[in-house]
Amino acid sequence: MTTIRVLIADDQMMVRQGFTVLLNAEPDMEVVGQAVDGADAIAQVAELAPDVVLMDIRMPGVGGIEATRRLTEAADTTVKILVLTTFDLDEYVYEALRAGASGFLLKDASADELAHAVRVVAAGDALLAPNITKRLIGEFSRVTAAAPRGPLRARAGDLTERETEVLTLIAQGLSNAEIAARLVVAEQTVKTHVSRILFKLGLRDRTQAAVFAYETGLVRPSAF
Repeated sequence: MTTIRVLIADDQMMVRQGFTVLLNAEPDMEVVGQAVDGADAIAQVAELAPDVVLMDIRMPGVGGIEATRRLTEAADTTVKILVLTTFDLDEYVYEALRAGASGFLLKDASADELAHAVRVVAAGDALLAPNITKRLIGEFSRVTAAAPRGPLRARAGDLTERETEVLTLIAQGLSNAEIAARLVVAEQTVKTHVSRILFKLGLRDRTQAAVFAYETGLVRPSAF
């Protein structure tokens, strides 16, 4: 069994210790470090090479969003960022996703939800369940309403009709299996489409693909 190496970054000791206990109880996980702020998280990622960072958004000094941006932009790291937040409508969640986070998790999540979230992002998927996605739609729309979309639309023009369809469904929060069922194709075919979409658009993962879909107007609140 492959062990998922986790780093927890939060300025609250109780949160760090609580999550450490929960994750270390999982047979396929190991907490390799605890960071007290964003700068500490960046340094420990370089030293410990974790697979997943649980990143609090609001920390003193270098915050979670800036730390996420620096980590995901680094060419020599493949670490996945799972953002921690107290409120599901946190105003900073959208910016964290744009910065490269693979999803977000509420701090009051159950042990099962926490373990599931870590496994999802470690596997390279995005933690964008439909209910979470819908909560973010308003923020996606508000932030991007006045943004220039020309260059983004030009990039979207490189996609085939089927790839555009798959991208739209990703943005709606559907998993590969759900997309396959919707389009009546094999799940492996969907995975191939997703890989091509990410390559053509120069995106890191499904989360950034979802953000891209909203920013280009491919998906709108009235779409579902």
